[in-house]
Amino acid sequence: MVETVRNVYPGKILWVNLEQVTLPNGQVTELEIAHHPGGACIVAVDAQDRVCLLRQFRHATGGWITELPAGKLEQREPPIECAQRELGEEAGVAARRWDFLGRLYTSPGVLTEVIHVFLARDLESCTARPDEHEVLDVRWVAMPEAFELAAGARLQDAKTLVGLAWAQAFLASGR
Repeated sequence: MVETVRNVYPGKILWVNLEQVTLPNGQVTELEIAHHPGGACIVAVDAQDRVCLLRQFRHATGGWITELPAGKLEQREPPIECAQRELGEEAGVAARRWDFLGRLYTSPGVLTEVIHVFLARDLESCTARPDEHEVLDVRWVAMPEAFELAAGARLQDAKTLVGLAWAQAFLASGR
């Protein structure tokens, strides 16, 4: 149960609170909680069974990282709309078939961010429109190679690892 909340940082993407809470065991403690609107992540698979991976510059990681297309929910938009928007903006494709794979918490001890993961198929080209702060290269990688990259610890982005694992299981089920 939340007893008190004090905002200590009202950012554009994150806002940080000091929250005094009573835990289920009765202990009262103060937690630093970073609030985030959440996002969507897309495993886009084309007609040749290739998956879209982005080689993207991420200052927070110290350089380039390979990840699935993804983005932040804007103004409380539904996660599927975020996924559709981000796939077009970043990868330059639109999908006619969408499957929800699941949702994950990126760091539940301190961050409220929830990522909604989708599988996108039956793709068609559209005009890519990356945001001005996005520096990325789009790559289409054979599914087995993408799964090998994940299994071999050559991908470090959590949402990408989870998304690929969930997509592999979903596709293996024949759905």
